[in-house]
Amino acid sequence: MLVKTFGSAVYGVEAINITIEVNVSMGQHYTIVGLPDNAVRESLQRTESAIKTNNFFMPRTKIVVNLAPADIRKSGSAFDLPIAIGILGASEQIAMPERLQRYVIMGELGLDGTVQPIKGALPIAIQARKEGFAGLIVPKANEREAGMVNNLEVYGVEHLTDVVSFFEDESYLKPVVVNTREEFFSNQYEFDIDFSEVKGQENIKRAMEIAAAGGHNAILIGPPGAGKTMLAKRLPTILPPLSLLEALETTKIHSVAGKLPENSALISKRPFRSPHHTISDVALVGGGGTPQPGEISLAHNGVLFLDELPEFKRTVLEVMRQPMEERRVTISRAKMALDFPANFMLIASMNPCACGYYNHPEKECTCPPGTVQKYLNKVSGPLLDRIDLHVEVTPVAFSELSSQQTAEDSATIRERVIKAREIQAERYLAHTGIYNNAQMSSKLLREICIISTVGENLLKKAMERLHLSARAYDRILKVSRTIADLAGSADIKPEHLAEAIQFRSLDREGWAG
Repeated sequence: MLVKTFGSAVYGVEAINITIEVNVSMGQHYTIVGLPDNAVRESLQRTESAIKTNNFFMPRTKIVVNLAPADIRKSGSAFDLPIAIGILGASEQIAMPERLQRYVIMGELGLDGTVQPIKGALPIAIQARKEGFAGLIVPKANEREAGMVNNLEVYGVEHLTDVVSFFEDESYLKPVVVNTREEFFSNQYEFDIDFSEVKGQENIKRAMEIAAAGGHNAILIGPPGAGKTMLAKRLPTILPPLSLLEALETTKIHSVAGKLPENSALISKRPFRSPHHTISDVALVGGGGTPQPGEISLAHNGVLFLDELPEFKRTVLEVMRQPMEERRVTISRAKMALDFPANFMLIASMNPCACGYYNHPEKECTCPPGTVQKYLNKVSGPLLDRIDLHVEVTPVAFSELSSQQTAEDSATIRERVIKAREIQAERYLAHTGIYNNAQMSSKLLREICIISTVGENLLKKAMERLHLSARAYDRILKVSRTIADLAGSADIKPEHLAEAIQFRSLDREGWAG
């Protein structure tokens, strides 16, 4: 007897509908066809054990399982459950096998029939609704995630017997109900850390505020213990909250990568990713035998923090250059090309030299001659070209550390950032794909960032006296536009330019890498 069940395969951050055809006929051989990988091939061993353990019988005849379309490679263990249900249906152990065609079924089986969590439940649910299926059956651990998709009945199951009972009596399981808006708004502003905990460093907080307001990349340069990491970790607390569309997009990426928190339905806060400097280029940008999103995609709509930037391998840093410009990364293989979104803010930190105390007000640098420049040269010019703010972080004085004065909290700063982003949203309403000042093209920059004669003279003098590189010009204009937005000014004034100029320290003679 031939029975069809339906599953789904995840490619990139999208899903493709897969038909699982199971035919039980005369013979003595089990086989799976349709370009399965090793994990899919092994599913017959898991399904056989699960079927026998739960007092069903495994047919001792010929079983052929076809995963269609047969020219697309199938990977992972999530096809266990639809294959097992297909075998039970084809061997007439399920009373009404025609019901199987109304549902997408996905789940990994344990040897005792328990259903284990899967990756990519959200894109699978979106595709199931798009294909017009009545419902989706997923592991209990993934039901809330898949339940975010409306107009689709999602059933969470814990055991193979739950699925069999459901197809015999559809009232056996109740669809999960998830309040999307409640999930979205429940903890948007709940953070364990806050800018009010940072003593002193008012100029650095100001730089973080500018970076958040304009979506600018930033690099913090300072000695060990000056507070670079502490400040960077608090940046998400002052960023505007995710929109519902951004939250769903971010959740899809984390779902595909298997990084979604347990029993979580939606990522409602901007992600903060901080990979170790030993990371490989594939782990950073994505890829692998079965392409998976890398850290830059997991930081989509959030912050990617690279601590001790010069310690990262040069090849790892260089592969970020194109994704930083295009806000996506394309993973190409012989038979497919996958796009992963990568619209992130890069925040990096570094010591001024190998020992960490070059230009320190109190401690002496112990680096041999030439070592400082060699250390700075580990970060290439083209990468620095894509970083708008170069922020020098100085040690905090004891008087500031011991002060009882309460610092400005994240909520207050965030209000100013949101107002500045609203101004930018209105400005770029007619420009598709541009949402903040950091994303301006060179052509748009000339139209929007118009400065007065006084401002032009100031910028000219800065370029000459500070020996700023030519690449600093556009960055200064973008940052000054953000500073003007924070001040609620329609025009870029000389004081806005002056503040932006001070954030190009690595372009100055003696600093340039």
